[in-house]
Amino acid sequence: MAFIALSLGFTIALQFRTNTAAKQSLPLQQTQELAARLETAREENEALQNRVDKLRQQLDQVTDSFHLTPLHQELSKARIAAGMTELTGPGAEVTLSDSNKKIQPGENPNLYVLHDEDILKVINELKAAGAEAIALNGQRLLATSEIRCLGPTVLTNKNQRLTPPFVITAIGSPDNLVNALQMRGGVIDQLRFWEIQVAVKSMPSITIPAYPGRLRFDYVKPES
Repeated sequence: MAFIALSLGFTIALQFRTNTAAKQSLPLQQTQELAARLETAREENEALQNRVDKLRQQLDQVTDSFHLTPLHQELSKARIAAGMTELTGPGAEVTLSDSNKKIQPGENPNLYVLHDEDILKVINELKAAGAEAIALNGQRLLATSEIRCLGPTVLTNKNQRLTPPFVITAIGSPDNLVNALQMRGGVIDQLRFWEIQVAVKSMPSITIPAYPGRLRFDYVKPES
């Protein structure tokens, strides 16, 4: 019986040590597996980064290719024409304000107040004189920009309400722009007849911001 009890005790002790060793070796094995996976992921990431660097170099080479230079120039012109680029250059500045004349009894006060058509006349005169970019109170004007009265304000670019004084800036030949506005019987003479306050000056440098909104075409499509 003593021998059996001793053998049983030895067997239980051996089994306990085996289980303990197995439990201790399991976390170590998992750690080694995770470390191996991490090293593999690092190597893959490094390989992908090298591939990205090579592709960027190839893209730069293609972009700098002389074959694409005309395309870049055309794209730059298109962005300027679309109003998507901030522009700087010489030009002219026109400031318009309502007349400060004291209205006499029986006179129509609307004759001495700026209207959307007055602003449009000035803008159209600037365009005819060769203005390459125009802004109204800091709002870049496009071919689709509206100018219309909305109570005491003027609405443009869909949701921009502008209040007087109205400052129109245009990039172009300063002499051509100023002379076109100030020619005898021109738009400035007509406004001053109603004592609208007008100030015109040439500017050595004007900065006109890019169009702040998004261009969206629902019906226009390029001809196939």
